[in-house]
Amino acid sequence: MTAPVNMTPLTWAFNVAAAVAAVLSAANVQAAVEAPDTTLEEVLVFGRGQSRQVAEIGAIEMREAAPGTSALKIISKLPGVSFQSADPYGAYEWSTRITVRGFNQNQLGFTLDGVPLGDMSYGNHNGLHISRAISSENIGSAVLSQGAGSLDTASASNLGGTLEFFSVDPASEFGANVEFTGGSDSDRRGFARFETGELGSAGTRAYLSYTNQQTDKYKGLGEQKQEQINFKIVQPIGDARLTAFFNWSDRQENDYQDLSFDIISRLTYDWDNLSSLSDWPLMVQVAQIYQGGELVPYPSPIGTVDDAYANASGLRKDKLAGATLNLPFGDSVSWDTTAYAHRNDGQGVWFTPYLSTAASFAINGVGAPDGSGGTISLANSAPISVRTTEYYIDRRGVTTALTWAVGEHTVNGGLWYDDNDFNQARRFYGLELAAPQRDSLEFMRDPFFTQWQYAFNTKTTQFFLQDNWAVNDALKINFGFKSLEVTNDATVIVDNRSAANQGPPSGQIKAEESFLSQIGFNYALNEESELFGAVTQNMRAFAAAVTVGPFSTTAAGFAAIRDSLQPETSTTFEVGYRYNAAALQAVAAVYFVDFKDRLLGIAVGSGIVGNPSVQQNVGDVQTRGAEVGARWAFAENWSWYNSLSYNDSEYQDDVVNALGVVLAATAGKTVVDAPKELFKSELGFDNGAFFGKLGLDYTGERYFTYTNDLTAGDGLGKVDSYAVFNLGLGYRLENLGIAKNLSVQVNLTNVGDESYVSTIGSNGFGNSGDRQTFLAGAPFQWFLSVSGQF
Repeated sequence: MTAPVNMTPLTWAFNVAAAVAAVLSAANVQAAVEAPDTTLEEVLVFGRGQSRQVAEIGAIEMREAAPGTSALKIISKLPGVSFQSADPYGAYEWSTRITVRGFNQNQLGFTLDGVPLGDMSYGNHNGLHISRAISSENIGSAVLSQGAGSLDTASASNLGGTLEFFSVDPASEFGANVEFTGGSDSDRRGFARFETGELGSAGTRAYLSYTNQQTDKYKGLGEQKQEQINFKIVQPIGDARLTAFFNWSDRQENDYQDLSFDIISRLTYDWDNLSSLSDWPLMVQVAQIYQGGELVPYPSPIGTVDDAYANASGLRKDKLAGATLNLPFGDSVSWDTTAYAHRNDGQGVWFTPYLSTAASFAINGVGAPDGSGGTISLANSAPISVRTTEYYIDRRGVTTALTWAVGEHTVNGGLWYDDNDFNQARRFYGLELAAPQRDSLEFMRDPFFTQWQYAFNTKTTQFFLQDNWAVNDALKINFGFKSLEVTNDATVIVDNRSAANQGPPSGQIKAEESFLSQIGFNYALNEESELFGAVTQNMRAFAAAVTVGPFSTTAAGFAAIRDSLQPETSTTFEVGYRYNAAALQAVAAVYFVDFKDRLLGIAVGSGIVGNPSVQQNVGDVQTRGAEVGARWAFAENWSWYNSLSYNDSEYQDDVVNALGVVLAATAGKTVVDAPKELFKSELGFDNGAFFGKLGLDYTGERYFTYTNDLTAGDGLGKVDSYAVFNLGLGYRLENLGIAKNLSVQVNLTNVGDESYVSTIGSNGFGNSGDRQTFLAGAPFQWFLSVSGQF
């Protein structure tokens, strides 16, 4: 069932593209032909009436994926989207990467019910991942703006597109939704949502849900597990509406091994991290060889100290709350306000051979705490310690906007304010030689050494104003601007690194643009067809963290760049055509993006070590692309979806130092992790009882070096294209006693068991050469789910 990754998927892609083009060019003829006796359910909508390329995935699409699947993976079928992950759910955060039209994840914007989620990067300093923000069963829809989000989007990172998630509302009737899933690698997931229904004459509705998911890793030893509680309440107040939610998450996940070409060739895709549950003597031996100067060979098949990380994991605890008041004033004016708060505790864990537990005697003069009130003796000190990167977020904010409809104009203006305290630290914890007494899936306590700790405060203020003008029945024009200011302050708490490697003892850097404009049009050719186009400017604020952004460099480096570093900006141009009819939805768009002042942090040394990076603006990127998408209900109960995307993102400048010496010849090279070709195809059947989908996901070659080379001029700094098939089948039953409905479904991912590189850039990107920065895609996996509504 696996398509070979040669010309076959591309042949399919261009054949489908030709078919889509034919459908688009003959749209009016198609409308005149008697259509099949079927309509498109509201599962996928290509943003009708919008001036920008917008697409929406509905709740039906969410439900038909394997329970627990990240909404990011579900929207990856949309034109222009590349999504990669090492797990079948797309929820394992170290591996999760989404790019849209060549912009990577931390250059996009994300919100949930209007609440900003930050840039959703792994070591997130200003938000959290959607898989932690809400259970996938409680997501009602996801709206992607591929080129640029609307001016009122609460994001300071959306150089490229925005992705807005919306939770389901509480039901009007009392009841419950229950779901159980089991599958590959001892996967088990339970979900239950209790609905109050309308409570009395006040019309209050609420739900409370609980989710528990646990799975073993599909290779190596370790677990990935999560608990979540979601609560939402809706209260009508006359013509107004008050909505509030509180979401809690506790996620613990053991990591998969970062790979390189060298590791894959020597050890295969199946190679994984070491685990203290089975490999403790080997972990000790590898550490002793490294610390002894590598005078003897490592035990086969290990070749270097970084071949296999040990007991790596990510731990995250989150509390996210928001409340929205929609307040109308008559028929023409409305005022919408959202207040939110987010609290996060996190640790990234690694059992490291780079610093032994015995080092505690040199650092502190005493043994390391054992985490249980005791002290580890020198004789029982392991040559390994636990290294953590620790995170604490406390942010709060508000968005408010006033909308006024007068005549042919709808004027909308508002503010977003966010105050974020972020504390980040690097600490080391002791381990006993006889056997490790610490669990990699539990938060570490009682360190023997804090290498560094910084406190950051980020204040974000955004104002926007826009007008949507209905010029006539066919033509609508929108125009407006936003003003964005983001101020980052850093304060040192501890920095015990060498003087040459210490970060800025304190400092401030600001990103601001007072006029970021957006103008667009939508012209209806007839009831089914429309043209659209937009020009949008955006800015990405600086990240405030020790591990990324301008604060990740040394004190001397920060002093050198602080007054000259410019924030990244982009200008996006896009035009397109949409067709919406009973049996067919289709879209075609072309775009050009001018991305200026690209900020590059050049990693120094092995990625796992976390050395200070070198930060600088390195010029511009230009992107040209085209994308088409169509969903066709070609017969009763049948549908066929296809999307084809072409993206050409190129660096415009070489990377040079202050003296003009070329450090990396990147001019004319393809942007890393930006595949030129993407093709998605999905054949669906649903007659109300039986349902099923067969999907193909093809991703073209992707570069992982800035020069596109392994060695100078060879152009081999890339991973191969791949194609995988996924299959879902299910059956629904209705009115079974106390059950309103019951459904059983089977989901199969990577049906052909294809071996391929999924994530690239897990440990950053280099100028050239092999790099331990890949993660393998998940092999064939199966999941069986039973769900019911009561």
